[in-house]
Amino acid sequence: MKILGISGFDTSAEFKRAQLPELDERELRILQGQDSAAALLVNGTVRAAAAEERFNGLKATGLFPVAAIHEALRSADVKPQDLDLVAHGFAYRRPPASEGDGNDFRVRQFEQVYDPELQIRLLEEHFPGVDWAERFRPVPHHLAHAASAYYPSGATESLILVADGMGENESLTVAVGQGSDIEILHTIPIMHSLGTFYGAVTLYLGFDMMLDEYKVMGLASFGDRTRYAKDFGDLVVRLPNGRFAIPLLARNRGLVEQESLRGTLRVLTERFGPAREPGTPIEQRHMDIAAAAQAELEACLLHVLAHYQAETGLRTLSFAGGVALNCTANGAVSRSGLFDTVHIPPGAGDDGTAVGAAMYAAATSPQSPSVARSTMPYWGSSYTRAEIRSALDERPDCEATCYDDLADLAAETARALADGEVVAWFQGAMEFGPRALGHRSILADPREAGMRDRINMLIKQREDFRPFAPVVLHDAATRFFEIEPGTEDQYAHMLIATATRTEHRHHLGAVTHVDGSARVQALRPEHNPELAAVITEFGRITGVEVLLNTSFNLRGQPIVRDPATALETFVRGDLDRLVIGEFSVRRRTDEGVRR
Repeated sequence: MKILGISGFDTSAEFKRAQLPELDERELRILQGQDSAAALLVNGTVRAAAAEERFNGLKATGLFPVAAIHEALRSADVKPQDLDLVAHGFAYRRPPASEGDGNDFRVRQFEQVYDPELQIRLLEEHFPGVDWAERFRPVPHHLAHAASAYYPSGATESLILVADGMGENESLTVAVGQGSDIEILHTIPIMHSLGTFYGAVTLYLGFDMMLDEYKVMGLASFGDRTRYAKDFGDLVVRLPNGRFAIPLLARNRGLVEQESLRGTLRVLTERFGPAREPGTPIEQRHMDIAAAAQAELEACLLHVLAHYQAETGLRTLSFAGGVALNCTANGAVSRSGLFDTVHIPPGAGDDGTAVGAAMYAAATSPQSPSVARSTMPYWGSSYTRAEIRSALDERPDCEATCYDDLADLAAETARALADGEVVAWFQGAMEFGPRALGHRSILADPREAGMRDRINMLIKQREDFRPFAPVVLHDAATRFFEIEPGTEDQYAHMLIATATRTEHRHHLGAVTHVDGSARVQALRPEHNPELAAVITEFGRITGVEVLLNTSFNLRGQPIVRDPATALETFVRGDLDRLVIGEFSVRRRTDEGVRR
């Protein structure tokens, strides 16, 4: 059985801009339906998945994922007419027509953005000649998230938590997975959204909501969690039985404030002083606000999870939704002792609902086999040696050396890294999700903090408070980081922060954050033998079986997808070396090949 999953709303941004032209660019980003993606499930196994941003270059785009669909079908040699189902990770219903309070706006929004019929029309436009109406399956948003976390985990029973900005009407869902069934226990409506709360703080701190929340997470480590704890305790109220309320979000009056969060921002300004303007210096006050917001987010998640873990007795957690991209909060959950296993899918955000919608459609279809357990999400585009060679031939500013033996290529790359080079790494099929997991990465020596500063300032051109992640061999993970033996696989997707062991912090300065934490990727060699060989050789040279691993992109650019973009990014980013397939590439200068 062949099922295509899709996410995103093609006209969401266009509709909001047309309806509310008085909003500024940052306010216009507050919308449903970004991170469009496509995923192909064949007989219960993911065969392909990619976000549309990797094809059109528009970060977090919600446009219909036509290029991602084409690539998924091409890579699996599936024709559109061969698809049994198309599942979309939303299932909106028409709101009741009534006067006032912006409801006419909501009706127009449904008709122009959310109506499932619009997805069918887009499929008919881009892939004509197929009866899409018969094959189309809307999947409620939080069920798509839940499926993306639970089904590929391999668990037969699990507590499930979904937390994000909003689904159709809910912002948090607690469920239980048993076999192929997902039973919802409790939901919290969008008026009390943890994701929106954290996003509002992101806006207040001068960043872009629904894009830069990870910057607030990184900034929080520099702050004092206690300075504003009482203030946030007033703005977010924990209630008995795992409930909570966020009165801060009730301060938006009328449509414009609801769509811009101006009322919420007004309250934050009254409490904490003027909001930070984008691009202006960051003060200690901003760090302390970020720290308090992070602490409140973690406290609410643990409040919910403690109640439902006690109620169900389940020791496995499957967690998805945009909030599940908060690695620091995930670390708090992992360390809480509530669960033996925490599974977070690599696509925990809305791009992952493309995968989840397909999985839910499969699990609820009598004709489909069970969904297969997933390991690494290397589900995107891959390229042959000939295709890479062709791209290299178009770059006279680059010189490539081909290595027929992996051991030789790994040894040369490890020596370059140990000598201080920053290496762009392009291998195999592209990862799915926002993390670079060793196929589209920038690698560097993790030992000196100065390497972090160099990459931040010269290559990534980003804020200096943001940390970089370590990739460590699976068998060495517990030696360098505070990871319980037997739980290493929970760290495979770089989504759970833990601490660097005290005795290793002095020689892991580039990947250890100011608070001693690290966003670890624990790599099994069988999942990525090329990168594992480099780490092994680097460990032999330096004694440290760890590398700095960050995404292969520059500021504002999605992670690179194809060889041509890889070469352009390598040159423009002033990186020292690009290892792409079997080729090690250096840049030519007027003086010759750069060494």
